[in-house]
Amino acid sequence: MSINENMAVERLSTELGEQKLNKTKALAILSSDALSSVAYGPEQILIVLMTVGAAAIWYSIPIAVGVLVLLLALILSYRQIIFSYPHGGGAYVVSKENLGMYPGLIAGGSLLVDYILTVAVSVSAGTDAITSAFPSLHAHNVLIAVIFVLFITTLNLRGVTESASILAYPVYLFVVALFILIGVGIYNILTGQVSSSVHTSLGTPVAGISLFLLLKAFASGSSALTGVEAISNAIPNFKESAPHNAAKTLAAMGTLLALLFAGIVYLAFGYGIVPTAEVTVVSQIAEQTFGRNFMYFFIQGTTALILILAANTGYSAFPLLAVNLAKDKFIPRMFTIRGDRLGYSNGIIILGVLSIVLIIVFKGKTEHLIPLYAVGVFIPFTLSQTGMVVKWVREKPKGWISKLIINTTGAVISLIVSMMFFLTKFSQVWPVLVFLPLIIYVFHRIKQHYEAVGDQLRLANHQPAIPVEGNVIILPVAGITHVVENSLNYAKSLSPHQIIAVYVPFEREDEAMFEEKWEKWQPDVRLVTLHSPYRSIINPLTKFIDTVQRKAGESNYQVTVIIPQFIPKKGWHNILHNQSSLLIRAHLLYRRNVIVTTVPYHLTK
Repeated sequence: MSINENMAVERLSTELGEQKLNKTKALAILSSDALSSVAYGPEQILIVLMTVGAAAIWYSIPIAVGVLVLLLALILSYRQIIFSYPHGGGAYVVSKENLGMYPGLIAGGSLLVDYILTVAVSVSAGTDAITSAFPSLHAHNVLIAVIFVLFITTLNLRGVTESASILAYPVYLFVVALFILIGVGIYNILTGQVSSSVHTSLGTPVAGISLFLLLKAFASGSSALTGVEAISNAIPNFKESAPHNAAKTLAAMGTLLALLFAGIVYLAFGYGIVPTAEVTVVSQIAEQTFGRNFMYFFIQGTTALILILAANTGYSAFPLLAVNLAKDKFIPRMFTIRGDRLGYSNGIIILGVLSIVLIIVFKGKTEHLIPLYAVGVFIPFTLSQTGMVVKWVREKPKGWISKLIINTTGAVISLIVSMMFFLTKFSQVWPVLVFLPLIIYVFHRIKQHYEAVGDQLRLANHQPAIPVEGNVIILPVAGITHVVENSLNYAKSLSPHQIIAVYVPFEREDEAMFEEKWEKWQPDVRLVTLHSPYRSIINPLTKFIDTVQRKAGESNYQVTVIIPQFIPKKGWHNILHNQSSLLIRAHLLYRRNVIVTTVPYHLTK
């Protein structure tokens, strides 16, 4: 390797190192999705319980405990995944290696779609918060959401470190705002400033309650755990030592999520909050705690901001998951290419475009997206933890029994949650049963294509190439110009005695006139005229090429078509020229054993 190449590699390594995240920034950029879900997760529990009546609100406490147990199982499980699979990939890599290719593709496909939904849900929810404060903007929900997606996409194309620096402030402001809310709220409840009569006591019997309803509420509340897996997918984004930094960040995220979720659920119970369509639960708690003053609007503002910026989790995890799938040849290789700012720009752009499509299709309605979003998360949760169970049983490392118990617990609970979504919200989550098989089919076909191409290109598995004795050059010409002269000179440099100029006239008079001019200008170059009364250039030209190719093939001669083309000084001038040459190239591109060469002639004014 040359000195310049070494310097280029060192410079790239330095730039990549500069784009890595420390724990503080990583917590902001990778946890915003999970932390922001406390704005709607507790509310989902209350909405289900309210179908029985306000007396059932006390069940939110034990249900929240169940959600926290699941959170603990997920955090411990993904911590083990981080150290077992330090190169990232999360559920896809774990499922593929331990359960097989198809479970891996189910997990990978689910997560790809889920990250698209992450962006759509987060931005739609944040837009709802804004338009609730300013009702006159409600009619423009979709447009506002699309603008936010474009903004976040642009931010990520500028590089992960720059986007993390911007995102850190609203994320930590949101955390501080909610801790202040929870602290003041608990103080008010414990000091008797909130009457205990506003809610039923814990353990009060409630008519109409059932195990099925409680499981439905538990499944709905588990939507607060979306985004927990993002850190395990994005380990390569961390500074060294990446696995240890990722594990610490995961623990910090889990702790914050547990405290915020538990605090909001307790305050909702303590205040006797009843969910309504017009006002969110967090808004009601903030209003009862502070009234409509600065703190209320501060909490609402930071909540709206983090919901919109939570979409950034998808932008961090989607490209890295796409890289793993692309390396395994299940999606196009373009997803492995880094942009100027060293981010996987193709993945970022595709994510932004597909998110905008979802927002437009669902008209920016968050409530229709959340169930689809949550079930898309718990399928890979279940598969990844089942994969870890298989790994521990097969490898039996030191201390594997405790690890097995953790992953088994998480797998069982995640499976129950997934099944409850299908049983209780089938009308909203049925698209999963359609698009997931479709995605896996597409993965399979792309893999087949890459394998077939590789097999055909591999020297060991292919017939040796037939030696080429020489070139027969066909030069389509439209007149006697500098463009044709330039191409003719190039053709003579390749094969001076095997050049055939081809002219396609529409009138007999033009044919005779052109032959006469050509004879005077290039008497040594053979000219063939193909009269075309139907004014088609492509058909007579391709028939002639086929005839020449058959004869050339008998002598192992290669047919080369040289297409003259002039390049205008201004790019937009191309619209006015070169249409015939484009058509000829496009038509000949898929013809076997014909080489197509374009010889440009650049205009100077």
